[in-house]
Amino acid sequence: MDKQTILASLTPEVVDKFRVAIELGKWPDGRLLAADQRETCMQAVMVWEHEHLAPSERTGYIHKPIRVDGSIVGAECDVEHEHHYPNMPNPKGAIQPVKFRDK
Repeated sequence: MDKQTILASLTPEVVDKFRVAIELGKWPDGRLLAADQRETCMQAVMVWEHEHLAPSERTGYIHKPIRVDGSIVGAECDVEHEHHYPNMPNPKGAIQPVKFRDK
């Protein structure tokens, strides 16, 4: 399934249900969430968040520390560079494929 197909089928309500299912390990009706379902939900949530939320609102965001002089540690590296995301050409022109673990 490609990114656009995933995004077309997701609404904020569906994403919230996926988040709850991931957190609790079960669906709203009580059925357990299988490992492959958990992975799929996580991927869908991350794709949706990347398209609809600011970086500071996304799952897993870590605030950069501030030095005593008021400057931000790591400010020279903007997290929105395209080379930080999978399936995007990196500066050398190669594609960085998404890596899934072997089962």
